Amino acid sequence: MPVPIANFQLTQQQFDNLQAQSYLPDQAAVQRALTAAKPSFADLQALLSPAAGEFLPELLARATQLKRQRSGRTLSLFAPLYLSNLCSNECSYCGFSRSVAVKRRILTVAEALQETTAIQSLGISQILLVTGEHQRKAGVDYLLEVTQALRPQVARLMLESQPLDVRDYQQLRIAGIDAVMLYQETYDPQSYARHHTFGTKADMTNRLAAPSRVAQAGITQLGMGVLLGLADWRTDVLVLAQHLRHLQQHWYQLAFSVALPRLKPCAGKSTQQSGVSDRDYLQLLCALKIFAPELSLSISTRDSPALRDLLLSSIACSASAGSKTQPGGYTVSPQSLAQFSIDDERSPQEIAAMLRVNGVQPVWQDWHPVLGRYPA
Repeated sequence: MPVPIANFQLTQQQFDNLQAQSYLPDQAAVQRALTAAKPSFADLQALLSPAAGEFLPELLARATQLKRQRSGRTLSLFAPLYLSNLCSNECSYCGFSRSVAVKRRILTVAEALQETTAIQSLGISQILLVTGEHQRKAGVDYLLEVTQALRPQVARLMLESQPLDVRDYQQLRIAGIDAVMLYQETYDPQSYARHHTFGTKADMTNRLAAPSRVAQAGITQLGMGVLLGLADWRTDVLVLAQHLRHLQQHWYQLAFSVALPRLKPCAGKSTQQSGVSDRDYLQLLCALKIFAPELSLSISTRDSPALRDLLLSSIACSASAGSKTQPGGYTVSPQSLAQFSIDDERSPQEIAAMLRVNGVQPVWQDWHPVLGRYPA
């Protein structure tokens, strides 16, 4: 039985102190960080600082070099499959929040298979299953049923749902889940409490502990991230890196990916924006890649085609394409309200064509179902 470890913790004072330090590094500190063989947290802080904004070409060049050393000129394509928009939480930024007046639905297994077929017709066989956080109707029993039905059809199955127990994650791993995505949203305790006012997601301590449970269950890949715009983005990204290192110290064999979406308009919240510019976004992604070259950076369709072309051709390792962010969006209920608005509506084939023009090989799947599951 896995031995429990001390969970990652952060106080408001620690977050505030880090935020105050985020604006102190000067250009000399940035230059040192760019040439560091093994960047420290102080180096990452410098790369995230306002002073580093003057070094964007250098940051991009260094991050691109490190990405290509690790995985070459390739980019893995996947698509989300939204299973349910039922949610028992109240979150200020989400179109699935319990108080939002949106038609709720949960896909049957047959409908999930139908959606999978539609995604595969786009050329994609790597699928991210997404649900709202509703333990009773979209809990582990439902997820197990869907996973077992879809597993033989696809090369890779990933999951983004509510935090679960170790035993639940173990069952899902056995059933066919290859990776779990768990987003902290923000590490600022005050901001977290302000934006999560009802439901199990209001428990920040449980949220912070959930990635450790994924690792203890033997899942081979863990996705982490924050929602940029809920708190100071420099500090959120720095603490995310600290959380990542905490987990790597205990589960060195676990593969990590990171997604850092920006706050976008959604149903009932049509005016909310992140306040994070494209320049800020490019800076923080490059900084994180330089600090942790082993990370797989994932880019969503929330971003504009022009920015996506740059990121997907340089530092990204994976990206969604042809995304629909509502249950049944590909075939069953294409007109239903989405979780958030998207900016890049190009098809996977159009994305692939762009990648090839820029000298990048699109990867539709890196494992075939006929070979069985990924090796442990």
